[in-house]
Amino acid sequence: MKKILAFLLLLVFILNMLPDSTIVKADTDEVGISQSEVNFKNDFRRLWIDHVLWTSNYITSATTAGAEDQEQVLSRLLKNQEDIGNAVKPIYGDDAGEQLTTLLKEHIVIAGKIVEAAKSGDDDLVNQLDKEWYNNADDIAAFLSEANPHLKNEDLQKLLYMHLELVTDDLVASLEKEWDDRIVAIDEGLSHIILMADTISKGVVNQFPEKFDQ
Repeated sequence: MKKILAFLLLLVFILNMLPDSTIVKADTDEVGISQSEVNFKNDFRRLWIDHVLWTSNYITSATTAGAEDQEQVLSRLLKNQEDIGNAVKPIYGDDAGEQLTTLLKEHIVIAGKIVEAAKSGDDDLVNQLDKEWYNNADDIAAFLSEANPHLKNEDLQKLLYMHLELVTDDLVASLEKEWDDRIVAIDEGLSHIILMADTISKGVVNQFPEKFDQ
């Protein structure tokens, strides 16, 4: 213990003797990230985290016998799609924001139908709705990639498809009462949606750097 303490004291003494230029210091001016960029990315990430959490809450309400909050949770989930659309209006305009909201609401409506079909055991209807769900994901990817050359359609498709897979894992685990599996699905869903949100927000900042220079 004495040897360790002596070593630490010697290390502190050496560091104090070094010139200031030797020690690397953080300088926010050199990082190159403005406060508006930080705010946009954080807000956008929060919206997509809400997307996963309220989707998971809806699955809970829809698959739990006697749950009375399904209508209210669905209303909150649909509002989240409006919030995401509103987040891009200052950048892409009202029409684009409304179009994104429409596509995202369609994503939620189809998901709700899949939940009900899965609860009733109608596998054929689940498969049909699943195709519509992935087609909607294609439409969202196409919309975003056409609006922003920094976002590749193929990359967005992969991100959206993984999101659908993780929501499906959440639903299946809930129906089968595999609670540990459900926790894993939700955790993975949150980690993935942060990646997706950051990918989109980074593309937006790269496309319009002048909007995030302060």
